[in-house]
Amino acid sequence: MTSTLPSSFSSAAATPDAAPRPVSLRIRERLEAAGVPYLANDNISAHLLEGELEQLEIEVAGKVRDLLRSLVIDIENDHNTEETAERVARMYLHEVFKGRYHQQPKIASFPNVKKLDEIYTVGPISVRSACSHHLVPILGNCWIGIKPGERVIGLSKFSRVADWVFSRPHIQEEAVMILADEIERLCQPQGLAILVKAQHYCMKWRGVKEPQTSMVNSVVRGDFRHDPSLKAEFFELVKQQEALLAT
Repeated sequence: MTSTLPSSFSSAAATPDAAPRPVSLRIRERLEAAGVPYLANDNISAHLLEGELEQLEIEVAGKVRDLLRSLVIDIENDHNTEETAERVARMYLHEVFKGRYHQQPKIASFPNVKKLDEIYTVGPISVRSACSHHLVPILGNCWIGIKPGERVIGLSKFSRVADWVFSRPHIQEEAVMILADEIERLCQPQGLAILVKAQHYCMKWRGVKEPQTSMVNSVVRGDFRHDPSLKAEFFELVKQQEALLAT
């Protein structure tokens, strides 16, 4: 009797079921097909389907178990590490790298009804990140200076955006630029200045092991870039805020 099934279906039915494709592979293929970058400090939340983050957590936990076994750690009998893989997967996806996998916190902006144009600074804001070269902590503080434009956002929202941006593998120079882009998009200020001071555990914990070394960098845009007096005022206000903390 001649089969009426398509030949491709017949051959597939004759072979054992293929193993399910890893969710990370499906996500990568989707990103590449859309031409979307997925570098260490990119956010990919808009391209994750419902349930994929939970699947990714299971996949990452399995990979971490393989890493621990390759480090010759007996995770089957060591009570301290038997659930480490699951903890690490949750930590990466929902805490220290949440800025890659979770959407930006909802940030409402409001019209600048009073046409405020005096600068103000917010800080220090605690920032926590990870060096994208070694995946060890970057810990520090951030100050944000604003000369308002047509819209304003609440002070606490600067902390939320900074936490979301820095919660990714980074180099500090790029993190500050990404944060500046996000704040400009949210409130379109006339001027923006950001200063970050942080310690890098890739220098404190390993390598040269310099425990007191820190990195300081800044970005200035708009009126802060074009008006030296505004830029000087921002850095003076940062000094005053630091002095207040020291008392």
